[in-house]
Amino acid sequence: MNSIQLSLSVGFAATLLTLPLAILAAWFLEKTDSKARPILQILITLPLVLPPVVIGYLLLALFSPSGKVGSTLQWLGAPVAFHWLGAVVSAAVVGFPLFVTSISLSMREIDARLERISASLGASRLQTFFRITLPLAWPGILSGAALAFARGLGEFGATIILAGRIPGQTETIPLAIYAELDSPGGETKIAWLVFASIAICVILILVSRIFQGLHKRKMESES
Repeated sequence: MNSIQLSLSVGFAATLLTLPLAILAAWFLEKTDSKARPILQILITLPLVLPPVVIGYLLLALFSPSGKVGSTLQWLGAPVAFHWLGAVVSAAVVGFPLFVTSISLSMREIDARLERISASLGASRLQTFFRITLPLAWPGILSGAALAFARGLGEFGATIILAGRIPGQTETIPLAIYAELDSPGGETKIAWLVFASIAICVILILVSRIFQGLHKRKMESES
């Protein structure tokens, strides 16, 4: 598998992995008054401000084959460290804050009266979530998915520490570019990888903007 295909596979897997967690985290932040909200917000924001190398080191410490979590996953046949799954986890962690932020903004703009009416008609909080909140927040979910995918696509520091650079297995686009810097004649391959990265990210940003626009128009039409 070449670096572009691998990066796309990693991005899709990371986005699907974090989708339910991002929705749950956004709902908890926007629709509850729990005292744990500030703590969760800090934890979600950390991957945005921590150096990627630090994130990679922390993930490696968590998923190391010599640790309890890493050894258990390895025994289950799903090793993370120095494996394709390591690249997925790295992309998921760095993209997660953008995912949650986009969904939170979408949920924040939902008219609270709709949810109150649903509750007054006897719907449980879970029923209200699936019937009102989630359907109205879907443009933000898709927009966040595109942004998280784009962010994970470009991750380097966390990926190279947790997954390593194994050609055909963990060598994503950024790692392939790094490998070609000192390679004779690597400029051509680097140029192609850079072009592919820019093209993919531009498409994802445009998709995100389209869904944001759809959500904004939908909210304006219902107000």
